[in-house]
Amino acid sequence: MKLLQFRKGNKIRLGVLTEAEVMDVEKAGLMLGSKLPATMEELINSGESGLKALKSLLDKIQKEDYLSTIKIPLENIRYAPCVSSPEKIICAGLNYMNHAAEFKSEIPEHPILFSKYANALAGHQELIRLPANASKFDYGAELVIVIGKTASNVKEEEALSYVFGYTAGNDLSARDLQFRSSQWLLGKTCDGFAPVGPWIVTADELTNPQSLDIQCKVNGVLRQSASTKDMIFDCARLVSYASQYMTLKPGDIIFTGTPGGVILGDPPSEQKWLKAGDIIEVSIESIGTLTNILA
Repeated sequence: MKLLQFRKGNKIRLGVLTEAEVMDVEKAGLMLGSKLPATMEELINSGESGLKALKSLLDKIQKEDYLSTIKIPLENIRYAPCVSSPEKIICAGLNYMNHAAEFKSEIPEHPILFSKYANALAGHQELIRLPANASKFDYGAELVIVIGKTASNVKEEEALSYVFGYTAGNDLSARDLQFRSSQWLLGKTCDGFAPVGPWIVTADELTNPQSLDIQCKVNGVLRQSASTKDMIFDCARLVSYASQYMTLKPGDIIFTGTPGGVILGDPPSEQKWLKAGDIIEVSIESIGTLTNILA
């Protein structure tokens, strides 16, 4: 399934993508007398039983043609981040060969992990306001893992069984703030600097996350193009490694790294940093395209 969150008034609602429309899960449940999770976090925490109940409801609605009364056209959706309250946002740095090469960095022996905070989350089509006290803004197309159940000291060969699903993300950075000190945090977790979406593809439908094309376009111009097979540390390794040192909780997300082609990798004389008005599109095969406009 493709699952998303959308805004309805002051509430965030859970939706299921069905072709070019979205089923409002809460409304569908009320119509058929079924109590279902109202948000993505509730669904993730409900485990296999929640997903099974949702699939059963979707099958019933489609068979009995209820969908016409609870569907919302995609063009009318106001997207929220597909995960809105993770305990942890973990990011992997220098995790593609060509990205390490453009920085003339040695291939890391272990995953390089850093963090963002929930204030950095943004949804598909959300306007992202650039902070006034920085100027070197950069993009980073990334596959994002959504954790589905508590993971502590998990083996690499079992790690993907702890994944709820996958989405697209953009690791936005203020490079001048990032390198103000040896700690990257300041330049990584500005408000809106971790957009994710437009939806999560559940792990049962995306069984091999290491064979996906990944691209980034800025104002329609292709800036990054690679495959997730080029990761230095694959998704299973990242989940297993992180779980050795911190307990991963349902709803936590892991940005798996960006391929080569970021602005910082250009020669200094050719660096043209992102600016207000730029449109950034992150596309991942089998998932979709995450679009944001800077302001």
